[in-house]
Amino acid sequence: MIQISSYLYEKGLVPGKSGNISIRYKKDEYERIAVTPSRLSLKSLVEKDIVIVDMDENKIYGDNKTPTSELLMHLKIYKARKDINAIVHTHSPIATGFAFAGEKIERIEGFGPIKDQFIPYVDYYDPGSVELAEAVSKGLEKTDVVILKEHGIVSIGKNLDEASLLSEFIEESAKTQFVKKVLMANRL
Repeated sequence: MIQISSYLYEKGLVPGKSGNISIRYKKDEYERIAVTPSRLSLKSLVEKDIVIVDMDENKIYGDNKTPTSELLMHLKIYKARKDINAIVHTHSPIATGFAFAGEKIERIEGFGPIKDQFIPYVDYYDPGSVELAEAVSKGLEKTDVVILKEHGIVSIGKNLDEASLLSEFIEESAKTQFVKKVLMANRL
């Protein structure tokens, strides 16, 4: 988690103190969620910054740290998707710009099969709210990434590497689409 957090920050996908990630694992027959803390940059997290919770939001480990304000969203996604073990929520600038503009991001070749032409949107709800958690978990029922209107993106995977690479790929797809729009507009 520490390496992926740093990687996402270095790539510009979680600027400032934005974004959060988590992984699901089993210990003593119980599911646990390791999640990044609230109000800390993913730039230079250390092991003691990671918060461990159970599926009912009870903190198991984390000293004086508070789990991300999006914890409920992570838990709802894990409850809805038993096939995944990692979640990455970014505020990458280009993809988030598309999210604020209400522009669709095309799903381009290069990261799995293209089932739908565009990455699905989830309506805007306050960050950390029950409504956002429910909307995102529902939005991810049949896909591996959603755009949160006026917020950012959430990607999921079997592991943290897969989910983070998808987040990076979505940002690169948004950049490609933006360049395409600029170049096509100049033709007119």
